Amino acid sequence: MMENAIFSINKNGFIRGIKYISSPNYDERPNNASIDLLVIHNISLPPNEFGGHDIEDFFQNKLDIKKHTYFQSIKDLKVSSHFLIKRSGEVIQFVSCKNRAWHAGKSSWGSRHNCNDFSIGIELEGSDNTTFDTEQYLQLNLLIKCLCKEYKINDIVGHSDISPNRKSDPGPFFNWNLILKL
Repeated sequence: MMENAIFSINKNGFIRGIKYISSPNYDERPNNASIDLLVIHNISLPPNEFGGHDIEDFFQNKLDIKKHTYFQSIKDLKVSSHFLIKRSGEVIQFVSCKNRAWHAGKSSWGSRHNCNDFSIGIELEGSDNTTFDTEQYLQLNLLIKCLCKEYKINDIVGHSDISPNRKSDPGPFFNWNLILKL
């Protein structure tokens, strides 16, 4: 965690000074893809349980499927996000912002489909059933500020906004009034 720090992004699409864990679940963005959307998600593994390293393991395809019965249902998924903000406020990057992380799945925003092509995914450790911690909002706002300086972000949306019939996150307990406005 970078308390009271201002995030900055380097030319390779990584935030300076935060923890980086490489995920293999990404590919190149389409040529001329303009990054202009931030997608907010929530994740907890196992569902509604916090702490530990299961999310990090999941994004690296290293999840111990014997650890919890739920893990059997997601064992074949290949998923990642650009960033994870843990309950403590620790921020972890998994994929360069210049690359396409696999966070949105089947999705659309406006007239465009496949939001992974033009978005940055930010996961918050949480669920649809719990409030998020103050430190998560503080770090999320620092991250938003940094990303908006580097990219022409037009919208900040939830996963539920781009996949409304499929996803519900970041959920009813995410307080949109606590994040920076564009």
